[in-house]
Amino acid sequence: MSGRTAFHAAAAHLPDGVRRDVRLVVEAGRLVEVGDGIPAQDGDHRLPGVVLPGLANAHSHAFHRALRGRTHDGGGTFWTWRERMYAVAARLDPDSYLGLARAVYAEMALAGITAVGEFHYLHHAPGGRRYMDPNAMGHALVQAAADAGIRLTLLDTCYLAGGLDGAGYAELEGPQLRFGDLDAQAWALRAEDLRDHTDGGPAHLRVGAAIHSVRAVPRDQLRVVADWARADQGADAAGRRRAAVDGGAGSGADRAGRPLHLHLSEQPAENDACLAAHGLTPTGLLAAEGVLGPDLSAVHATHLTGADVELLGRHRAWACFCPTTERDLADGIGPARALREAGARLSLGSDQHAVVDLVEEARALEMHERLATLERGRLGPADLLAAATAHESIGWPDAGRLEVGARADLVAVRDDTVRTAGADPAQLLLAAGAADVDTVVVGGAVVVEGGRHRLGDVGRLLADAIGPLWRD
Repeated sequence: MSGRTAFHAAAAHLPDGVRRDVRLVVEAGRLVEVGDGIPAQDGDHRLPGVVLPGLANAHSHAFHRALRGRTHDGGGTFWTWRERMYAVAARLDPDSYLGLARAVYAEMALAGITAVGEFHYLHHAPGGRRYMDPNAMGHALVQAAADAGIRLTLLDTCYLAGGLDGAGYAELEGPQLRFGDLDAQAWALRAEDLRDHTDGGPAHLRVGAAIHSVRAVPRDQLRVVADWARADQGADAAGRRRAAVDGGAGSGADRAGRPLHLHLSEQPAENDACLAAHGLTPTGLLAAEGVLGPDLSAVHATHLTGADVELLGRHRAWACFCPTTERDLADGIGPARALREAGARLSLGSDQHAVVDLVEEARALEMHERLATLERGRLGPADLLAAATAHESIGWPDAGRLEVGARADLVAVRDDTVRTAGADPAQLLLAAGAADVDTVVVGGAVVVEGGRHRLGDVGRLLADAIGPLWRD
């Protein structure tokens, strides 16, 4: 039994439903025994309330956390909000980004998030100048996640154009210059220097790719990003990815590779611009260029046509909804159930972090469906838990389930608070919130206990990191 740790839960969500008196034994960061109907034993770490698998935040922009509570004056739109986002982006450097991201990821851990997909496009110094380490900002995020005790999928994002309309693509300008590489080949060469747990890099890191949007990556560059992500993993993976970039490798959508994400149809203006420029919806453009596939996560997927829904479903793509951001920015309500019925899979993200609470994101997914359709029960509790634990969508297919062989990620949610008292454990996601998370275990290591993160006062960390970004 040396090197083993046992946890005991009065109730836990196992793959076949909620079970009582569940004992979970961990060795080398993985579950090696999972059994129910077993009384707690001496030496077991007793977890309060109801235990869930670790939650997966599939879409994050860590630096957007600095905008919380600062964009609500004067109304405005998504596009006016974006100007304030650019202002914050202009002030960050690798050191300040490390401090901010560390605090943001610790806030996520407090909410039961054990892995995050970071949609990372803040690459370079102001004006587009390269740091001595071209991936300095990405490496700051990697260190921040390690400090906060959660796994990171660094979705290195290709961002080449400043916008799109009927006349074509605009040049990057102002704060956007920090986001851009010369072209998709130059982006791929920079991203190629990142190493994750599959090829000798940090154990908590997975590297993926992202196309910012069809507005920010020209049509002739889309396939380059997708082919780089889809080059096979394993021995000589770097060589195969370079070959994919240099010569093209076919659609590759059925090959094992890295997760691939993009913002899709978040705003009607994006659809209008794509139709004017290409005569296709954004989803139609992705289909025409061979980008759709089961490895693709379409973030937001808000303003889709019926044909768009059918395409995403046919390709078994992921649809990543971020309900608290989508309502904060007045984006709209996306067709979550229609996508699932078409064959797409659902995941969740906190995006701009107006709220960091994956339980609320899951509940909002169903509540938004109710508002849009005037029907209840569009997505059941089990569906919501699956979306909140969709680690596969960010490249961790061995996480998100309490079963033997899975990563030992456990989240204990109290069932005796003013919000959760009396709730059916099977319906806890419809009652609880981040404040009810008591204990979080990531890969067998306790990161949060008694509602307190191992880094200490996370509120103070956030205040110290955000305050200087708003000083004149």
